[in-house]
Amino acid sequence: MIEQLPNRDFSQKLLYSYIESESLRQHSEMVATAMEAYAVKLGKSKRVTEYWWTAGLLHDLDWEKYPEEHPKKAVQEILPPLGYAIEVIAAIHAHAPERTGKEPESELERYLFACDEISGFMNAVALMRPNGFDDMKVKSVRKKLKDKRFAANVPREDIQKGAELIETDLSDHILFLIEVFSN
Repeated sequence: MIEQLPNRDFSQKLLYSYIESESLRQHSEMVATAMEAYAVKLGKSKRVTEYWWTAGLLHDLDWEKYPEEHPKKAVQEILPPLGYAIEVIAAIHAHAPERTGKEPESELERYLFACDEISGFMNAVALMRPNGFDDMKVKSVRKKLKDKRFAANVPREDIQKGAELIETDLSDHILFLIEVFSN
């Protein structure tokens, strides 16, 4: 098992070298923030918390440059030679089971899956609100989830599956992330 992890500055620069889209960078940073918050909530060690943050930050690393190979390009060619931990690479591999055939199993893998689509969806909701995440309500997010035309590219079944994978009620998951993103 690889025990090293490049630092946050290195990971951030790596992200920016592969992703030019401001919205995709923001999404990656939001997922990293969500993952870090959950790691802290779950009482993970500092090292493990860094793994969670890094998996969130780099989960879509190859999406812009290699969309047809996502996330395989990152997990097979980009991240291993840079010294990223096996756990981080495995979580990135499992966050897109429809592309990789690898279902999220470990706790890190399940939380990354749970935080990915919901973070993007909640950001779309925030963009439609004058105060963004401030004073956002779970009820308004759930209402938007029912509107299939709103953020139509976000698979609702993955959002529900994510909450189930982390054994959390979807409303509680949304409330936690509202608190995380409004800070």
